[in-house]
Amino acid sequence: MARPLLAVSLGDPNGIGPEVVLKAARHDDGADLLAVGSAAVLRQQAQALGLGPAREVSDVAEAAGEGLAVLDPDPGSRPALDAGQTTAEGGRRAMEAVALAVDLALDGRVDGIVTAPISKEAIALAGYTVPGHTEFLQQRTGASTVVMVLAADLPAGPLRVALVTIHVPVSAVPALITVERIQRTCRTLADALACDLGIEAPRLAVLGLNPHAGDGGVIGREEIDVIRPALDGLRAEGRAVEGPFPADAFFGRGGWRNVDAVVAMLHDQGLAPFKALAQGAGVNVTLGLPIVRTSPDHGTAFDLAGQGVADASSMRAAVRLAADMARRRRSESTR
Repeated sequence: MARPLLAVSLGDPNGIGPEVVLKAARHDDGADLLAVGSAAVLRQQAQALGLGPAREVSDVAEAAGEGLAVLDPDPGSRPALDAGQTTAEGGRRAMEAVALAVDLALDGRVDGIVTAPISKEAIALAGYTVPGHTEFLQQRTGASTVVMVLAADLPAGPLRVALVTIHVPVSAVPALITVERIQRTCRTLADALACDLGIEAPRLAVLGLNPHAGDGGVIGREEIDVIRPALDGLRAEGRAVEGPFPADAFFGRGGWRNVDAVVAMLHDQGLAPFKALAQGAGVNVTLGLPIVRTSPDHGTAFDLAGQGVADASSMRAAVRLAADMARRRRSESTR
């Protein structure tokens, strides 16, 4: 089977995205890479790092060959770089690269995409109303339901954490925790784990919303009125779901080792323990899309930009996972 070709958007040019893309491209992680973003930025970063420049191409068909290729959405332009700063131009450039990478994947010209970090503040300055990659990808691809999952291969086993709500204020979360949303998240997650990762009959653990999972209704009734009925319905469909579990005890006792994925109700409930356990080795993957998409689990790291010290291990892990998913999808489509 031919090596997958992955489009890698460069992220915010003022952050560490271009640097980690260049560093990851020095390794063979099972895919050919096509950087998507400013060729001028990538050239400048390569010079600063003492690396060979990426090959500038005008079409995906030219991407095959030795070394990293770069496709510029705005060829010939020179962004006004301000390393470590949040700017509207940085946000615009980042999202133009993502949009082109998505369109290439939708057209079948690449096998998947890997997205370097963007700044939510910068894209807002640029006029975008979506709060992040996940929501933009859902809109751009027309996917009905997507699930944000953080994944890491740890010595104790694979850790995968999915979210019912993503980039919303904590004050808005309780109203968004509905039977329908929980069930939709779990179905999308389980089906994608089977299709994209080859996990037959995935086992899911679902966390409660309140401290101690509500403590029998003493600290909130969402577990009784919403989460338990949602899980009962899923079990009636034959889904392997357990919970709701108190989030602190679940992670503290290593309950994640006994299931294929954990479903958290809100962003920090799931991602804080995930990042503590993964320690920079995680990958953000969007399930439910018609295309393959992964990303490193860190942000733009503006405080490190321009210093040449950024760690590319999470970007490399994102490339490996995207390559595996792309191969599996290609294999399934030829059966």
